[in-house]
Parts: sequence; structure tokens; C-alpha cells
Amino acid sequence: MPDLNTPHKDAYGLILEAIDTGLYRPGDRLVENELADRFGMSRTPIREALQRLETQSLLARDGRSLIVASLDHNQLAELYVVRGQLEGLAARLAARHANPEEVRVLRDMLEADRALVGDPAALSRANKRFHKQIHLASHNRFLVQQLDLVHRSMALLATTSLSAKGRPEGTLEEHAAIVGAIEAGDGDAAAAALRDHISKAYVTRLKLDAEKVEAAT
Repeated sequence: MPDLNTPHKDAYGLILEAIDTGLYRPGDRLVENELADRFGMSRTPIREALQRLETQSLLARDGRSLIVASLDHNQLAELYVVRGQLEGLAARLAARHANPEEVRVLRDMLEADRALVGDPAALSRANKRFHKQIHLASHNRFLVQQLDLVHRSMALLATTSLSAKGRPEGTLEEHAAIVGAIEAGDGDAAAAALRDHISKAYVTRLKLDAEKVEAAT
């Protein structure tokens, strides 16, 4: 279990991280006093954080209780459509504005991530860092803010598509194509490569969801 009780994070950040790391999953109930005890803080900041998360649709009401929200089939489709377009734009802008040092960081991330192919959870965390680096390399603060909102919603996905057979290797190949296009300054190719990457991740997730439904019947 990750140690989330770190002094530099507020209640909102701690709860969001707990959802993102799977400590709390869709459908789990969040209780003020339990969260206050877990994170070693008073109930007031916990209550404010829960209200904020509910406003952002990351939490939902189940009677009088707050639970971690879940995404239905249509919401998942909508999320991936928006993610693909915004991520593609980030890659296009990164190809135009990324400095050599930022490209080097992407290259280093890509090489380091090859050692994580057998660890889906670790590769998932690395994948988030990789995408965040592209967002930052776009040098557009408003786009970064919108992508942060999208990725918060991605925390509602209980599993990672990187657990699917062959997906880790495919992901790294797709990442390499994205970095190559950014390094070449080819915005069109970078945007297309990133949108293709998101599309393949979405297809994989749909297949995983279908397998879960089949296993439950």
C-alpha cells in the first residue's frame, strides 16, 4: 500500500492519489472520519476535499454516502475522444516548442520504461509521467490544465490497459514514434502518432471490459 500520508499534500491531493493508485476503487464508500484518521488531519479539510471531488464528478452520491464514481460505456467513449484530441494537440505543440533538453528527457523516459515491461503497475505510473512530460513540452498552460482534468477522470478506471497481453510492448513502440516525431519537429506526425496511441489504448480497454462482462456471465 503506498504511503500517502506526506506533509506536502493537501486532503484533496491525498484522496485523489488514493483513487488513482487503486486504494479506493469505483463504488467504494468514502467516510470523513475514516479518511481523517488515515491521513492524520481534521475532518474539515477532508469534507472540503470531498465536496470538491464531487463537484468534479469524481465522487457520486449513493443515498447519503459519497462513493468513488464509475464511468459507463458512453462516458468512457467521451473521455477517450476528448483525451485523444487534447493529447494530439499537446504533441503537435511539443513538436513546435520542446527544447532539446525536454526531448532528451522523453528519450530517457522511453529507455528507462523498457525495464518495466513485466510490471504493469509500474509501467502505468511511468506512462503517466511520460504523457505529463509531453503536456509540459507543449508550453501551453491552458492545455496542460485541461489535460490535468482529463487525467483526473482517468483515475476512475479501476484497471490499466497495460495489463493486457502485448500492450506494454506496443505502448513503448508507440511512445517511440511519438518522441521521434516531436524530435523531428513534425507536428502533424506527432499529433497523429499520439492520437493513434490513445485509440489503441481505448480498443484494449474495451476488450478488457468485454472480457470482464463475459467472465461474470
